Amino acid sequence: MQEIEKKFLVHSMPDLTGATKTLVRQGYLTVTGDSTQLRLRQKGDHHFLTLKGGEGLIRTERECEISKSQFDTFWPETDGRRLEKERWTGPLIDGHTFELDVFLGALSPLRLVEVEFETEQMAHAFEPPDWFGADVTYDPRYKNSQLAAQSH
Repeated sequence: MQEIEKKFLVHSMPDLTGATKTLVRQGYLTVTGDSTQLRLRQKGDHHFLTLKGGEGLIRTERECEISKSQFDTFWPETDGRRLEKERWTGPLIDGHTFELDVFLGALSPLRLVEVEFETEQMAHAFEPPDWFGADVTYDPRYKNSQLAAQSH
């Protein structure tokens, strides 16, 4: 499965009325610089194993939900490559959905927002709202795997 996604810094916090908040913690089983990333994620009461490959706008993504026990088995292996964030998910005026991440701990006060698209053309035509900041889609410093390695 391909993921087409743009990522931006957050210029100013939007009105989050109508958005939902979920606490997310994630850790990486692979190390920074690997061409493919294997990630564990806890999102609320749900646990996931995710494989991501590629760079930039279009990436490969495969994800499956796993049990808490399976998550707990592998979580210790992510030591030194973890992050925590509050994820706010809500609608944009143009009908797209935003995912606003407010990072916690050592990565605070970093805030990033992502928007997924059905096609590459839709991504290139996207006009970000005023509260979005610089487009960092192609900046490797803002990849979650890179941030996780810096957060300890």
